[in-house]
Amino acid sequence: MKDFQAFEFDPVLCGQELDKFRNLLDTKAELSEQGELLPLFRESENFTALIGNLHPGITKVDKIAQEYDLFGDFVCDFAVGDSNRNAYCFIELENAKRNSIFKKGTRATSEWGYRFEHGFSQVIDWFYKLDDEEKSYAFEDRFGARSIDSMSMLIIGRSEFLASSEQRRLRWRERHVIVHSQQVRCLTYDELFQEFQFMLSIYPIALNAEAETGESQSETNKETS
Repeated sequence: MKDFQAFEFDPVLCGQELDKFRNLLDTKAELSEQGELLPLFRESENFTALIGNLHPGITKVDKIAQEYDLFGDFVCDFAVGDSNRNAYCFIELENAKRNSIFKKGTRATSEWGYRFEHGFSQVIDWFYKLDDEEKSYAFEDRFGARSIDSMSMLIIGRSEFLASSEQRRLRWRERHVIVHSQQVRCLTYDELFQEFQFMLSIYPIALNAEAETGESQSETNKETS
């Protein structure tokens, strides 16, 4: 599924997929990207698509792709989009090891880990390629528009492996290191799970609000017709 496919969110299936994610996080402290994390995310379309809702510009994910090829030069693990709003989220998964985000060096202060820097560099390359191709016919063929509202996400590591000072450094870097006028969201797998739990908890509220908005609009149309 290297091209975008139509997608419709199923909250029941998402809950089941989220249980598998919880079990994986509870079973092992360290998790490999290729052996454990990528296989789970690939078979769990609903909660993978849910990552897109962390993009402020996405209202409803209706497109999803795995191993998405960015114009032949770069590949992201997943891409999800809201085609009605021309908003897309590009997602990179890295492993969840003790040294994924920070590693012990020769100094008292820990150093940024290789996997974090590798993943962050990939995200920078995506921004470069999207900017380079923007407003081209090839770009429009892919996304249905000459420009898009894009956001990139790096999922890496476990919260339990981060000291308080390292958590502060990670949050500072996320907020203040700007790539092409945009932040790169960086979450641990534990933080991602918490985001999923919150989004599923408010899903019925959002669904009811959407239905009420639709009914109100329908009544307005009747009155004006």
